[in-house]
Amino acid sequence: MNYMNIRAVKLSASKEGYTQKEVAEKSGLSVFTISSFENGSSTGITMASFIKLLRAIDSLEEIEKLLPELLESPSALFMKQYRRKKR
Repeated sequence: MNYMNIRAVKLSASKEGYTQKEVAEKSGLSVFTISSFENGSSTGITMASFIKLLRAIDSLEEIEKLLPELLESPSALFMKQYRRKKR
């Protein structure tokens, strides 16, 4: 997780007025995990925990910032490959 994403989540949580304890209770994560993540001292956070964290602070749309932009949909790419194999 890069620093900018951590900073964005921290700002989002504080903007919404959530304390670390409230985020921990809503997400099911420990206060220690939340604190470590915010401080960048965590050795890593799983994607599942990150999603729980985003849901707890009503910021699940932030996940879009982590995903690469798709130029073509996965189904369109599949169809292209399928057509090539048929030839």
